[in-house]
Amino acid sequence: MKLLENQKYLDDLKEYASFNLDWNLLKNKTILLSGATGLIGRYLVDLLMYKNIHDNLEVEIIAICRNKDKANNMFLEYLTNQYFKIIKADVTNEIKYDGKIDYIIHAASNTHPVQYATDPVGTIKTNVLGTYNLLNLGLEKKIKKFILTSSFEVYGKVDSNIKKIKESDIGNLDWTILRSSYPESKRLSESLLISYANQYNLDVNMVRLSRVFGPTMSLESELATAQFLKKGLKNEDIILKSDGEQLYSYNYVGDAVIAIILVILKGQSPEAYNVSNKNFDIKLKDFAKIVASYVNRKVVFELPNDIKLCGIPHNSIYVELLVMLNFIKRSL
Repeated sequence: MKLLENQKYLDDLKEYASFNLDWNLLKNKTILLSGATGLIGRYLVDLLMYKNIHDNLEVEIIAICRNKDKANNMFLEYLTNQYFKIIKADVTNEIKYDGKIDYIIHAASNTHPVQYATDPVGTIKTNVLGTYNLLNLGLEKKIKKFILTSSFEVYGKVDSNIKKIKESDIGNLDWTILRSSYPESKRLSESLLISYANQYNLDVNMVRLSRVFGPTMSLESELATAQFLKKGLKNEDIILKSDGEQLYSYNYVGDAVIAIILVILKGQSPEAYNVSNKNFDIKLKDFAKIVASYVNRKVVFELPNDIKLCGIPHNSIYVELLVMLNFIKRSL
């Protein structure tokens, strides 16, 4: 079943589309989006296209992707829609576009720890060169605003006694380890935005997201939450390879996308906005327990091993799990 054929997903889009925002400020505007097939990008496309189809928003979306076949399959329902267009491009190269652009959202990035380790150069290039090339395109097109989706990881490793990070709690990053390719390049990308704002008077904002989950999450992901969901889909016990005491801030993809839209509409340049939800601050083991209890299984603690889980296609149970997690946490 395709995601847009899933009623729970459609209901989810409908709920977020009903949020009381100044949606009409986007009417007849054009948004260029990198990372359109990713977790954030896909939900953003679906939400705006829902507004186009049901509320006549008439916002044009220019979706940048590296794999056009993947994008065509993912967005098959929109390919004949006048407000949607796919451009095959690599943001690490100069980006050309002949039409008008009002807003640019740079959401393309390697976001999995395995990618940091296996492709650290690609991680840095996508974040830094991608930001640089899209900023230059924004200058050329005289855009209204540039949005960079950033990460809480820019704060680095703070003192272990700090439970809630404040803006002043800037921690350390060991740039000699491969994993630092992601947070270091995000830091530099943010610095690029600040520099363009000051030197060229470009309107920019950084949106720092906590750990995002949702039905647009790739089931090929090596993230722990994706692995939990795979186990749940198989009706198997949830495997934890640590004590699960790590406390993380999670964020449902719909909330993250609404936050991005809010920053487009109301963000003050060149501010950085942190996006999280106190109801989503949860230990890893407790996240696993929610998934396990939903499928009547248990959490099993095991030592790390090299077992890999195979991918599972999107289906109604998967979407129900992800939407359910959001509703549970939002109701606490």
